Amino acid sequence: MTPPLVALERKPPWLKVKAPGGPNYLALKHLMRDLQLHTVCEEAHCPNIGECWEHQAATFMILGDVCTRNCAYCAVAHGTPKALDLDEPARLADAVAQMGLKHVVITSVDRDDLPNGGAEIFAACITEIRRRLPETSVEVLIPDFKGNVEALRLVVEARPDILNHNLETIERLYRIARPGGRYQRALELLRRAKELDPALLTKSGIICGLGEDWDELLGAMRDLRAQAVDILTLGQYLRPSDQHLPIARWYTPEEFAELKGFGLRLGYRHVESGPLVRSSYHAWEQVESATASR
Repeated sequence: MTPPLVALERKPPWLKVKAPGGPNYLALKHLMRDLQLHTVCEEAHCPNIGECWEHQAATFMILGDVCTRNCAYCAVAHGTPKALDLDEPARLADAVAQMGLKHVVITSVDRDDLPNGGAEIFAACITEIRRRLPETSVEVLIPDFKGNVEALRLVVEARPDILNHNLETIERLYRIARPGGRYQRALELLRRAKELDPALLTKSGIICGLGEDWDELLGAMRDLRAQAVDILTLGQYLRPSDQHLPIARWYTPEEFAELKGFGLRLGYRHVESGPLVRSSYHAWEQVESATASR
């Protein structure tokens, strides 16, 4: 039985970040509002928003800003989403063009209300960016589509440069942290993506500090590598509010360095590991590193 989690509220010094507000940050904020686009940077309260937006790097969140699931660690709003926006791929490509991005990351809320979970919109976004900006690399961070193989096929056949699906936590904590998801289903999605396109770079991420043991964390890293995942991200869980799961443990920078070394020994092409690391943190560098190691 999973023991009760005890909150650790005071942040250690290595988690302090500068408040956002530079000129690129403000310009990007206005651009998102003008084009009626959402970013997971804002919706998920990412601590790196100031740094990334000053580098003109943002993770676009498509399919609206309301999720059909209610994960216990996530700040994104949940409930009943609005109708599908078929013009979103064109507006997203406009933003990518205006920002002059060399690498773009696209994610979404879960849309379990749709037959294919919104996979068609993912594919349309990739296609539109490819048409307008053929030199820009495209990374997608997709939901599990409830195990729908055809939905996954739609995304893979649009040929993203990187396909990411986050495992998020260990198997024991899935029922608590991610009740709408399934641990084995997440692993199966990553395996199937490689089967559909063996040349596709795949990626996943784990949140540390939800209540896992060290050996369980290493086991999850092994499970992902067994699916031939190329890129792994590891970061500290930060509690969005007192309505979310408490923080069970603060991992030190030294422990994240140890996890990175373990991941590289497992055979990952690239491991981004640190207290403030999120799925898209330094994504532009991750793709370069993973591609160079081929």
